[in-house]
Amino acid sequence: MFSQIRRVAANATTRKFMAGGALISGVSASAALYADSLTAQAMTAAEHGLHPPAYSWPHNGPFDTFDHAAIRRGYQVYREVCAACHSLDRIAWRTLIGVSHTNQEVRDMAAEFEYDDEPDEQGNPKKRPGKLADYIPGPYPNEQAARSANQGALPPDLSLIVKARHGGADYVFSLLTGYPEEPPAGVVLPPGSNYNPYFPGGAIGMGRVLFDDLVEYEDGTPATTSQMAKDVVTFLHWCSEPEHDERKRLGLKAILVVSSLYLLSVWVKKFKWAAVKNRKFVFNPPKPKK
Repeated sequence: MFSQIRRVAANATTRKFMAGGALISGVSASAALYADSLTAQAMTAAEHGLHPPAYSWPHNGPFDTFDHAAIRRGYQVYREVCAACHSLDRIAWRTLIGVSHTNQEVRDMAAEFEYDDEPDEQGNPKKRPGKLADYIPGPYPNEQAARSANQGALPPDLSLIVKARHGGADYVFSLLTGYPEEPPAGVVLPPGSNYNPYFPGGAIGMGRVLFDDLVEYEDGTPATTSQMAKDVVTFLHWCSEPEHDERKRLGLKAILVVSSLYLLSVWVKKFKWAAVKNRKFVFNPPKPKK
């Protein structure tokens, strides 16, 4: 009896020590984090970049898909505006078929560009029209030419730009539409840079490129600055996630199949175990012998 009492007391003491140690560790960690926050150099909004607002994109819902008319218009904005500096190295012509353009339209667009072909019998290089299997060409032949044409800055490839930037489509849209007429008072920009509050540091080499009626949409949509930014961001979002619509479609199918299998498993479990759970065990003790 006394040994049992001693074990209970020892267990209670051990639990108290463990709780006390956890409390001390938590307090010490909190104190260390607080001390670090007092000595850390906090970044200002300009240094960190203004956080973009969350826009209600029509493809954000779990059952929503891309606006393919917007993808088509966005490609037009990219080709007429953005393609002067930025490339889409990871996007092949064939991926546009059935998404924004027809097969013949994509073939005609690809044929407008020349690509390196196999050399002839004398080893001389040859050119050929583009094919569906080719990738959309960039504006510069190499990185050195791109930097030379942009004062040493390298325009980023836009194939994955939406996934590569914190904030995604919201950030790119805010960046394109966030150029003020003049920088705020007291802001000093490096030579050749422009002010954009959404860009980290505020100084960005790219100037404002979207202006009202800059392009003429073939479907008659008014080409306002915000409309062009919305369309080109939708196009770039599709470039970053071309599997977006298919992923949601397969995800919905997977949810339906898994839900059906779950309900079936519940029914089978109840069917199999009903007889076991409803069994009644009766003990009839033997009658004492007289």
